[in-house]
Amino acid sequence: MAPHDTRRPYKRPAISDQQRRREQSLRRQEQSRRDAQLQARRLASTLLSLEQASESDIELVPESGSEPDSQPEIESGSPSKEPGFDVHQASKLKGSDARKWFARQLMLPEWMIDVPDRLPHDWYVFARPAGKRCFVVASNGTTISRQRNGSVLHHFPSALPNGARTKDVGGSGQSYSILDCIFHEGDQTYYVIDMLCWRGYSLYDCTAEFRYFWMNSKLAETGACDPPSRFHKYRFSLVSVHGCDQNGLHAAYAGAVPYVKDGLLFYNKHAHYQPGNTPLALVWKDENCSQYVIDTDNKGQIPSQQQLVLELQDDGKLTTSDDPPVVFGCLDLNFIEKSGLHSGNLLRFAIGDGGLSIVDGKIEKADLHYLGKSNRARAFADSLSKVLFQYMVRHSPLRINDIVASISSSSDEENKPCDVEMVG
Repeated sequence: MAPHDTRRPYKRPAISDQQRRREQSLRRQEQSRRDAQLQARRLASTLLSLEQASESDIELVPESGSEPDSQPEIESGSPSKEPGFDVHQASKLKGSDARKWFARQLMLPEWMIDVPDRLPHDWYVFARPAGKRCFVVASNGTTISRQRNGSVLHHFPSALPNGARTKDVGGSGQSYSILDCIFHEGDQTYYVIDMLCWRGYSLYDCTAEFRYFWMNSKLAETGACDPPSRFHKYRFSLVSVHGCDQNGLHAAYAGAVPYVKDGLLFYNKHAHYQPGNTPLALVWKDENCSQYVIDTDNKGQIPSQQQLVLELQDDGKLTTSDDPPVVFGCLDLNFIEKSGLHSGNLLRFAIGDGGLSIVDGKIEKADLHYLGKSNRARAFADSLSKVLFQYMVRHSPLRINDIVASISSSSDEENKPCDVEMVG
């Protein structure tokens, strides 16, 4: 992709309701501001206190060591839907309930099905590091990172505020900081992609534009970006975030970075940090910026037919993890009983030759073939956006030139002269 391509590429038409849901999400966050300080305090307390419990008590299944996106896009709900759900209750969760609780604390991107409107004006873009998505919380002289299923990734001293037991540590013992990171194995570095809380100050209800400004100005002050040392075991690093004009997109897509890329992340500048899946953050990838574009099976091979994971409901319906869930089909109740299946089971299916029938951005028909139960490390079914993205990749992928076309179209609209009637 050339940064200054003067051609006017064709703008790909929308095939889903993703843009409508983006607008709804922005309206909701303006109308309903939850207690962000309480949410941050609960999360920090839970992340730290569960360190005291043994893994056998929590009964967490370790994350797979395969490619980063072998885990499902996790959504459907936020902590605010579980009133009064605090550290004491969270510490008693077991198995899938524990995995679901931790999974719901992260803001997770939808897959880009349609290119957003006003991309160069309202969005950031950056190259997503390949690795393990995790929370990092620093408090009381220690630092803990937890993966999406709640299991501890590392317990270590760091240069984050109150992140190590050193004589020059300042600040209240109640002070804590929470970062949203991706741990990159190759250089043993935590790449910070968002900041939820800093020295006890919650950033949940701040825009992404402010969070990135704060993250860039505060993180470097602490020495957290310095090389590892006795009281700073792992290095933290900021990703290069660009405005999503043609130059910014080219820099993220083709520019050199110190880590292995796993696609591009797009963040709406006005979005608050929303636990769960949100259309105000998007992930997109192709073979030039990711090793894993098409999902692989347990052996790392690309199956001949697309596979997806759906959740079985009481009435036999098969649904995604969206809120509200999207129904893909229904299993016969006799088959459910004979197979020993139960409501809440995550089931794997292949999409047959009949494919998917999509009308007005919604699933009208799906040719599903039952394969069996999903890996128990999974916390949720696939999201609709992931299923559609994987289907598009196999049949009619959204390409980098489609994104460029949208940027060009948006810029043309912005620069179009207005006709003004002169009255004299």
